[in-house]
Amino acid sequence: MIPLKDKNPTHRVPVVNIALIIANAAIFLYEVSLGPRIEQFLLTFGVVPSDIVESFTSGRFRIGAVSPFFTSMFLHGGWLHLAGNMLYLWVFGDNVEDKLGHGRYLVFYVVCGLAASLLHVFIAPSSSMPTVGASGAISGILGAYLLMFPRARVVTVIPIFFFLQVAELPALVVLGFWFVMQFFSGLISLGYETGGMGGVAWWAHVGGFVAGLILILPFRKYR
Repeated sequence: MIPLKDKNPTHRVPVVNIALIIANAAIFLYEVSLGPRIEQFLLTFGVVPSDIVESFTSGRFRIGAVSPFFTSMFLHGGWLHLAGNMLYLWVFGDNVEDKLGHGRYLVFYVVCGLAASLLHVFIAPSSSMPTVGASGAISGILGAYLLMFPRARVVTVIPIFFFLQVAELPALVVLGFWFVMQFFSGLISLGYETGGMGGVAWWAHVGGFVAGLILILPFRKYR
């Protein structure tokens, strides 16, 4: 299922959501400009579980072991990776920002991204592959959207063999199906040392989504 848009109007301009999309796109263009230096760049600013675990267990803590948790949220491994993430953020992020407010939404986004990366490190502590992408933070946005707008109609493309069917489905169906796919893909990937399969950190998606489901309650409660 590929969401195209939702029929869920907002009451304020989602300035933070738009800024996040622009920032991710701009940083990816910078990545492209690096050419062969991109590999070292991703190793430095992406989340490398083995490096992080070593830093915390060897007694030689480095601030550089913490900063990738933040920087990795703005890096992507390719055009499709970026486009897919930004599509989901564009469709679902504006409504969550509308409910939380701009500042609270930004904090929520970052905290969900941190939770996603932490679960990935826990699942694959020996992985030396850098993990990058806004997927974990965006997964948190999806979890929040599911809890707040389960009946919102989402215009969705459904691939059926060689045909594409466009339908309006409840967010509960679209995002529920998305989460089930991430969870079972994560179960299958547990035998892989990298904690992912096909270059995808499934458990980061699961961690971000669950964090969004849980954290949206206190984030909304005290508004």
